[in-house]
Amino acid sequence: MAIAFKDLSEREVLALAISLEEEDGRVYADFAEKLRANFPASAKVFEGMRDEESEHRRRLIERFQQQFGDHIPLIRRDDVKGFIKRKPLWLYSTLRVDAAVKAAESMELETRRFYEAAAERTSDAATRKLLGDLAEAERQHSNVAEALEKENLTKSARNEEADAQRRQFVLQVVQPGLAGLMDGSVSTLAPLFAAAFATHNSWDAFRVGLAASAGAGISMGFAEALSDDGQLSGRGRPLIRGIVCGLMTTLGGIGHTLPYLIPSFFTATSVAAIVVVIELAAISWVRHTYMDTPVLSAAFQVIVGGILVFLTGILIGIS
Repeated sequence: MAIAFKDLSEREVLALAISLEEEDGRVYADFAEKLRANFPASAKVFEGMRDEESEHRRRLIERFQQQFGDHIPLIRRDDVKGFIKRKPLWLYSTLRVDAAVKAAESMELETRRFYEAAAERTSDAATRKLLGDLAEAERQHSNVAEALEKENLTKSARNEEADAQRRQFVLQVVQPGLAGLMDGSVSTLAPLFAAAFATHNSWDAFRVGLAASAGAGISMGFAEALSDDGQLSGRGRPLIRGIVCGLMTTLGGIGHTLPYLIPSFFTATSVAAIVVVIELAAISWVRHTYMDTPVLSAAFQVIVGGILVFLTGILIGIS
């Protein structure tokens, strides 16, 4: 069981401080390692913060040895009540710069509060001064990070990292989402409009469209999640890609299915046709914006293909 901070002795508080600095330094080192390939300038920022934590740890060890001797008891943050449980971002296959920065800000705030509380309950003047100095250092750590950013994150480096983040976003979110949206929007057209024109019944068409959308979403979600583990392709976690792809597939089919909740068959079909045009135009825009596909090429590939499937469904339905 975790123990309360107030129950720690001064020796244990100092040992905990050493452990915290070591853990924070290792986290920053892991952040730097994760970011180095795609965001080298940001990696240097976290390397600088790691070095700062290493210096804090050295000072704490030096003070501990002077006051209590060479043996430092093993006391970790998980052994003491009140610390926030950290999300292990450094274990994920990919790491966003903004997520690492937010985690670092949270770590610095928590460590500063620890030093302030520790200084208040320490009787030794030299130790209390050291803890107070480290609390102030943590308060100023954001300034250190800012200075390191100015030194390492030049305008060109920021532009390179922005491009890298965009590429990651395209690989991990846009591509699976777009594949799902295209499949859901196009593949469900034929069964939906075939059922609509075969029965002239809005409710029957809605049920067919709903089944086709849900089935396509499940199928595409599993297919995307199992396609690769993202280790070599850099496409991120399979589960996230599968969820994004599955949801966008279902959304693509649901869009032109919902109008068939309108009881009037002809009104519902007219609204559904308008929705189809909007969906295909949206897909063309996404392809042009994120996949660098020329406007005319994107429109031709998506809209012409969608219209052909749409007409196929109608022809089958009236035959």
